[in-house]
Amino acid sequence: MPLPSYEKDVHAVVLHNEEVITVDSSGRLTTTERRAVRITQKDGKSDAVATAFYLSKFSNVKDLEAWLIAPGGAVTSFGKKETIDRISDPDDIYDEGRVKIINASSLADVGYVFGYTATVEDRPLFYQHQFHFQDTHPALRSRLTLNLPSGWKATSLTFNRDQVQPQVSGTTYTWELTGLPAIKDEPMSPSFYNVVPRIAVNYGPEGTTASDKVFSSWKDVSVWATRLYEPKVVINEAIRAKTMELTANAKTELEKIRAIGTFVQNLQYISIDIGVGHGNGLIPRASDMVLGRGYGDCKDKANLMRAMLKVLGIDAFPVIIYSGDPTFVRAEWPSPRQFNHCIIAVKVSKETEGPTVIEHAGLGRLLIFDATDQFTPVGDLPDYLQGSNGLVLAGEQGGLFEMPVTPPDFNAWNRETEFSLSENGAISGKMVERITGQESRRPRTMLRSISNDDFRRSVEYWLTRGATAAKLVDLKPNDDHQNASFDMEIEFSAPLYGQLMQNRLLVFKPVVANRSSSVYLTEKSRENPISLESNLFREKVVIDLPAGFDVDEMPEPVKIATSFGSYETAYEVVDGKLHFSRSMMTKRTVVPVEKYETVRDFFTKIRDAEQSPVVLIRK
Repeated sequence: MPLPSYEKDVHAVVLHNEEVITVDSSGRLTTTERRAVRITQKDGKSDAVATAFYLSKFSNVKDLEAWLIAPGGAVTSFGKKETIDRISDPDDIYDEGRVKIINASSLADVGYVFGYTATVEDRPLFYQHQFHFQDTHPALRSRLTLNLPSGWKATSLTFNRDQVQPQVSGTTYTWELTGLPAIKDEPMSPSFYNVVPRIAVNYGPEGTTASDKVFSSWKDVSVWATRLYEPKVVINEAIRAKTMELTANAKTELEKIRAIGTFVQNLQYISIDIGVGHGNGLIPRASDMVLGRGYGDCKDKANLMRAMLKVLGIDAFPVIIYSGDPTFVRAEWPSPRQFNHCIIAVKVSKETEGPTVIEHAGLGRLLIFDATDQFTPVGDLPDYLQGSNGLVLAGEQGGLFEMPVTPPDFNAWNRETEFSLSENGAISGKMVERITGQESRRPRTMLRSISNDDFRRSVEYWLTRGATAAKLVDLKPNDDHQNASFDMEIEFSAPLYGQLMQNRLLVFKPVVANRSSSVYLTEKSRENPISLESNLFREKVVIDLPAGFDVDEMPEPVKIATSFGSYETAYEVVDGKLHFSRSMMTKRTVVPVEKYETVRDFFTKIRDAEQSPVVLIRK
């Protein structure tokens, strides 16, 4: 079958993608997945893999078969002998979630077609389902079919494109799309889930209510989930004693919360998923058990923290959320299926302030905190959660609300640089960096995750990106984790930083070290919106100029102001020293693709400004 023409970066084309779900009158599902993909580039060989997920004590893979068809028509079949069976999440100590796999990637090549069919029997926790019409590859045909018993009905919502209406025949619903283009990989794009077309489906008998596995509102979900969490807040003498020990020297409300939060974060993260098919994967373990064993997963840690705070008379609520994509959860589809993580909302008084404190209409002032992320202290929130929709579990008062977004000046990278420039272009100097908020999480994570020598090498490599052959003379990192701050004192040198031309002109760039992350948008056009983070970078540079030289040329100051960010530079020569400053601020926002040229122009001007040299001339 001839294919449409695609860009060279398209590694494979999905010829057919289909799920057929059949529900019997008891609510049990039989799901058959069929997929066929043609490999168009060498990198597409990795798509010649068939998978079938199941729960070892709750569902069953009835069938998994695959075929690999060579360009000449020869067919290789795969079945039980070629199937491997393994735990779905290798990081879990024990997990009932498993996956059967047929991997034909080593036999596949350009022009081959790989196809498979997988049939799984299951009993769902909820009468709700999500279906993605494609991955990043183009798809010629993609279809979801839902076969329901008599007297049942289905409704659906479409995300990331116009509403896809199902074809309905009796109690069979079919949603289909054809000719889907590839999803282009572009820098600073929204996540995959906010680009690909997908649908959310609710189904069930006529008149189904929340107790029957379908939810009509977020309050319904809160009421349902609160019943799972509340009985697990168990306070015993060990919890009371540990709470009083941790907070013995704490004087303020925030200090008490911080002491408990730090302790809980540092408990070992271990996930043991038992009884997932019966909903146990959504239920935390009792708080006394978590403290006694010294480990737990996200919901266990949040639950233990709630119990310890309760000892102090501080109320707190679990918040279920999606970790990894702040825009994943859609408010129009009330469903527990949208969440994969649990954090905590602590009820605080007016004395506790900070960028992660919000005012909730029904619950009052809440401090939002992730008790799992050991690199983000109380008072801050991981950037991959900021701005997310989360569900606070507070019974009738619970509901969906938006997580706080910390302001740019909280996520700041402040740098002061001083160096001397010799007449032959060599430099030596010192750099002091104070990094706060989520910007500090990156070097903190690196410092804790690798050896001191490797950390030094990474800093030296970063220096050489701005100053060729730069040497790291001394490095003093200081992690003030409690205050979400990370400082570094860096001494450095570079033998050939400035260029001496004709023994008369000395040319150099005032920007010695790059910002922590640089953005280059070079494509003339773009298909996806641009996703920006909330942060601030500021640097002051003082350069001791060599004797016998005057400034001949100096860049013009730059000042850029847009709705999504700003940038500014300044230059001044005082008493033989060049004073240079730059600052850059961006807001957390998604800029429509129609404004791509404005965003590209913003970052292009910044790049040009930071590459602009100063020219000295010998007197």
